[in-house]
Amino acid sequence: MSGLLLRLAGPLQSWGERSAFTPVRDTAPFPTRSALTGILAAAEGHGRDDDGLDAYDRLQFTVRVDRPGVLLVDYHTAGGGFPKPQTPATSGGSNKGAAVITRRHYLADAVFTIAVTGPEGDTARIAHALQHPHWAPYLGRRSCVPDEPFLLRAHVADPVDELRHRVPLSREPARPAPETVPVTFLYEQAPTVPDTEVDTLTANDYPVSFAQHRRSHRTRRIYRIEHRLAHTLTCPSRQLTDQLIAYCLEENAA
Repeated sequence: MSGLLLRLAGPLQSWGERSAFTPVRDTAPFPTRSALTGILAAAEGHGRDDDGLDAYDRLQFTVRVDRPGVLLVDYHTAGGGFPKPQTPATSGGSNKGAAVITRRHYLADAVFTIAVTGPEGDTARIAHALQHPHWAPYLGRRSCVPDEPFLLRAHVADPVDELRHRVPLSREPARPAPETVPVTFLYEQAPTVPDTEVDTLTANDYPVSFAQHRRSHRTRRIYRIEHRLAHTLTCPSRQLTDQLIAYCLEENAA
């Protein structure tokens, strides 16, 4: 088993848990498995109607919450003030005749670092696709463009260990500096950490099909735990990009 490391950061992110056609289009507080699978599948050029999602079942995603972000709600309208033929279409082939009103939820200023673990052949193929994506990645919605660097490392023997001990943490250092800082991790398999509380969550975000008219998901368990990471992983925001680039370049120099 090996893996790769992704950093999901940008002004806005949105990891929807409900249908795209509800009046309130919410966001999960962290990237869903459906969204992460979609990023990888898009990079490899798989369309919504393509089969083969089971190829991603061999992967495990571990999420480190560098910054949880702040919830932002956007009052959004589409199609208002136009003649009916120019308003949003309905599934029955007509038009709505009035503005469609939604409230779209985003996470502002959030940062998540993701360890993707799986068979070496799978992760190597995916890493190559992320370096030369068929469709560009985005953070839940096409308007949410990721910051650089996006792919931190393409070939990592133990990406979860890297998250805990080496990957720079997108968080300002505290003053005075403590020895360790608390950081939330989300696992897909229950971690064995003595004398540490583990919260068990459920999410209906395991993708079965992305097809437009037969989209479906199943439920998975998520194990949330707080690790204490060395404060030396934090750095001032003005130095963060340099630290991240230096971390990325270490792999190329090895």
